[in-house]
Formats: sequence, C-alpha cells, structure tokens
Amino acid sequence: MVDLGFLLYFAVLLLLPLYAQFKVKRTYKKYSKVRSTSGMTGAQVARLILDQNDLKDVKVVESQGFLSDHYNPMTKIVALSSHNYHEASVAGTAIAAHEVGHAIQHKEAYTFLQWRHKLVPVANISSNASWIFVMIGIFAGMSNMLLLGIVLLAVGVVFQIVTLPVEFNASSRAMTEIVSHGVIRNEEEKHAKKVLNAAAMTYVAAAAVAVLELVRLVLMYTGMSRSE
Repeated sequence: MVDLGFLLYFAVLLLLPLYAQFKVKRTYKKYSKVRSTSGMTGAQVARLILDQNDLKDVKVVESQGFLSDHYNPMTKIVALSSHNYHEASVAGTAIAAHEVGHAIQHKEAYTFLQWRHKLVPVANISSNASWIFVMIGIFAGMSNMLLLGIVLLAVGVVFQIVTLPVEFNASSRAMTEIVSHGVIRNEEEKHAKKVLNAAAMTYVAAAAVAVLELVRLVLMYTGMSRSE
C-alpha cells in the first residue's frame, strides 16, 4: 500500500512550482494588455530609472524569449524580453523597474545580492554533484555518501533562500521608483504589485521545494544511521 504522506509530499513538490508558473504567466498575460497611462515602453522606463539613479553606464537591451528579462552584473546590462522592451504596459513597466532594481542593488553593494553572486558558482557545482552522492547513498545503503550529498545540496538551498530577499527588495525598489517618477498612477500601482508578487511566487516556490527535499533527505539519513 502506497503511503499517503509520501504521495502528498510529491504532490506538493510537483504542484507548487507548476502553480507558481501558471500564476505568473496568467498575471503577466493579463497586465501586459493593460497600457500604462505614461505611455512609456519598458525600455524607456528602465532608462529613466537608471539615469535618475546615476547608472548611465548600464545598458538596456532587448532579449529573446518569453519573460527572459534579467540584469547581468558582469556586463552591466538590463535585458528585457521583446514585448516588455517595446510595449507600454503595466506588466512591462513593473518588470523593467524590477530588473533595474537589481542594478541599483549592484551599485549600492546590497548585502544579499553580494552573497548570491558569491554563491552562484559554488551552488551550481554542488547542486549538480549532490544527487550523485545522494543516489549512491540511497541505493548502496551508504549513510556517509548520503550525508555528503545532503551537505552539497544544502549549499543550493542556502542559495535559494538568499535569493528571496534579493528579489523582494528589487520589487520594493521598483515600486518606489515607478511611483515616485509618476510612471504609474492610481489603480496601476495595485496592478503592478500583482505582477511583481506573482513573479516573486516562483522564487518562494523554488525555495520551499528545495527546503522540503533537504528535510526529506535529512530524515532519510537519520533513519539510515540508526539502522546501521
């Protein structure tokens, strides 16, 4: 008989990220059709906020792909997906301002952003390698291999957790900038927040799934150690 708790765990593991992706796509689709009263494209919004924060050396470019918007601290480039770059929508305004929020964080040496940058190379390697040791530990019944996998996986979990304040702070900065510069007004503020909150949900879901998986493996290791 299949354990109900086991099924529930994997249901959460699968459904939470799917729900977060569905939410952000639905919210973006809705508010990408709502034209901002300022009439400014995402590219213009990004450029305005960058210039107002003395970040004239940061470029704004168009990127390919759906919601491929990002800020690259190495090249100092804010890349906006085609629709957000060219169109004047509430969604595009919010996302453009969010990415510029990361550029402002970079300029101000925001602590959590610095931590995340330092963790990127370590987290990439450890997250990929962790499952090799986890699988060896589980199938060979070697608790020491499982523990090593857990330690490596924990680095990736820390990265996911550190990412949360980085993203929430960037969204907070975004709202402050677009409101203070009159880019959005009245009801648009509420709509822009919905877009940013939906996007943040994807990071929350990723962090929650990572923590759940780590806890499951720790419990597995504890049980394995007791039986040895």
